[in-house]
Amino acid sequence: MLQRIQSIYLLAASLLLFALYFFPLAHNVYVNDVPVTILVTGIFQDVNGVQKHIESFTALTVITAIVAIIPLVIIFLFKNRKQQITFCYSTILVLFGYSFWMAQTVKKAVGEGVQLGTKTMGIGLFLTSISIVMLILAVKSIQRDQKLVKSADRLR
Repeated sequence: MLQRIQSIYLLAASLLLFALYFFPLAHNVYVNDVPVTILVTGIFQDVNGVQKHIESFTALTVITAIVAIIPLVIIFLFKNRKQQITFCYSTILVLFGYSFWMAQTVKKAVGEGVQLGTKTMGIGLFLTSISIVMLILAVKSIQRDQKLVKSADRLR
């Protein structure tokens, strides 16, 4: 059934991952004495008040779209709850790897000498963590539904 709470959790996880395109991973990071903003699409430099795209992260951009679509696909596997749970756990593992890759990309982009502090971290670095929590909540809800169906089958 599409109108279950796990559908809301999966939709929220997907929207959070799509939000990576809009929220920076790091901002106001000084690279070569120039402030830059880092998104999943690339590095943007502030030139006379206008953001100029100076480097692209093509692979990260494509993988972000694929990872964001996966929770939407999981919603439509509602007829097979075991498969839904398996895909949720697989997506959580993929998101851990994706988060590591994203963090390494940011480190590589800013260079060795620059330290990222709490003031320069963008909200984008935390969106994958929140989507992992949403996926865990979805798994718990799917398991609750599975228990309910099993108990109803015993009553028949």
